[in-house]
Amino acid sequence: MVSREQKRAAKQKKLQLLRSITNSLAHDNASIILDASNYIKDLKQRVEKLNQDVAPAASFTSQNFPTIRVEEQENDFLIKVFTARNCQGLLVFILEAFEELGLEVLQARVSTSDSFLLEAIATRENKEADDHIDDQVVKQVVLQGIQKWIEVSEQE
Repeated sequence: MVSREQKRAAKQKKLQLLRSITNSLAHDNASIILDASNYIKDLKQRVEKLNQDVAPAASFTSQNFPTIRVEEQENDFLIKVFTARNCQGLLVFILEAFEELGLEVLQARVSTSDSFLLEAIATRENKEADDHIDDQVVKQVVLQGIQKWIEVSEQE
């Protein structure tokens, strides 16, 4: 049978180990345990923050990367972008990409509740210009906007 003294010594050894792991300066058992509990809460918060930092980049795999469809309709383009997850701030990057290409959004419908969906009709701002913009060029510009958003999201 294990004596009381041996149990007490084992408990003290474990508390001292806990005290050293958590960098606690406490001497009584309750304070050491309270410090350990606070230490665990702090670690959980750090893990959650790291997971949030990694989420934007890690969440886009080849399977759930946004689908982009661009259809040329006379002088306009019908642009659809969809992804199954909400992408905070993505709309701004796509609209900036339109602006860089010289596209003016005539009509748009956006949903960002649980997923991201953009359906837009855009036209060239300068229709007299000789530069040929087709559906593939528009799609490339949208992709570049998404890439910029991913890069910025990774940095935050």
